[in-house]
Amino acid sequence: MKQKVVAYGRVQEAAQRRLGETYEVTHFPHGVPLSDPALQAALTEASAFIGGEFDVGKELLDLAPDLKVVSNVSVGYDNLDIDELTKRGIAATNTPDVLNDTTADAIFGLLLAAARRIPELNNYVKGGGWQGLLPDSKFGVDVHHKTLGIIGMGRIGEAIAKRAHFGFDMKILYHNRSKKPELEKTYNASHRSLNHLLEEADFVCLMTPLTEETYHLMGKPQFERMQKHAVFVNGSRGQTVDEAALVDALNNGEIRAAGLDVFQEEPVSVSHPLLQMDQVVATPHIGSATKETEEAMSMVAAKNVDAVLQGSRPPNLINHDVELS
Repeated sequence: MKQKVVAYGRVQEAAQRRLGETYEVTHFPHGVPLSDPALQAALTEASAFIGGEFDVGKELLDLAPDLKVVSNVSVGYDNLDIDELTKRGIAATNTPDVLNDTTADAIFGLLLAAARRIPELNNYVKGGGWQGLLPDSKFGVDVHHKTLGIIGMGRIGEAIAKRAHFGFDMKILYHNRSKKPELEKTYNASHRSLNHLLEEADFVCLMTPLTEETYHLMGKPQFERMQKHAVFVNGSRGQTVDEAALVDALNNGEIRAAGLDVFQEEPVSVSHPLLQMDQVVATPHIGSATKETEEAMSMVAAKNVDAVLQGSRPPNLINHDVELS
């Protein structure tokens, strides 16, 4: 009898077909709640759960006694209860590396859009505002030759540094738990304390994972340290920023603009104060949202599932202490 796999959300068809060659795959679209009887029935017999956009904790795991692996189609895994998975002997995996360049493109695009006020000026033209010489009040700021501060120099942070250094001749500062000598040499980058980075940078990109330590890492004291002409970009998780403090910083002129791909609550409400501001560029958590990258992520996630179900340790194991059966 084939082992059974529950696929949830945006697991691409090619990955489902690959898994379907060996396993019995049942797919549920995004939005189906855990209370759904069909989902509960499928979980009861499942050996693997693959997907994203779904919290995996005790409630789900109690429904899935035979589960061997939870394969997250994402590099982040704050939706997974890692301790509970490890305690139950269930492998937790993710999809690092494959989305680095795509996400870096998106985050640097946000930086450019906020600096040059591209969405605002797009609306200005389409709304009939362009009737002559562009007034100085609509000018943006340069990106080239400026100083970029990256908070959280993981793989995506490094990809952003690469674009900034080679493409825009920017000075690179970074704040990270550990120094990276090779990166410093490659991109002429300098390590800084968080406070010093905020004080020196013209652009600040927040790229940390969400942990207890990084929750509201950027709040009122941090925004007050930034330069008044600085642009803030968040490509990490919405919970790493105190959004009320960001609203105040923008309203009070403590920083110039913000580019946000993530929010505390997603989807963000259209009435959110940040969305009422021309100096905020907002995108709907699109870091990896290209056809090519989503397909590649799904295939990596499928390989993680296959490895565990075939009795091997998966290539992208998160909970290294887990004892797999």
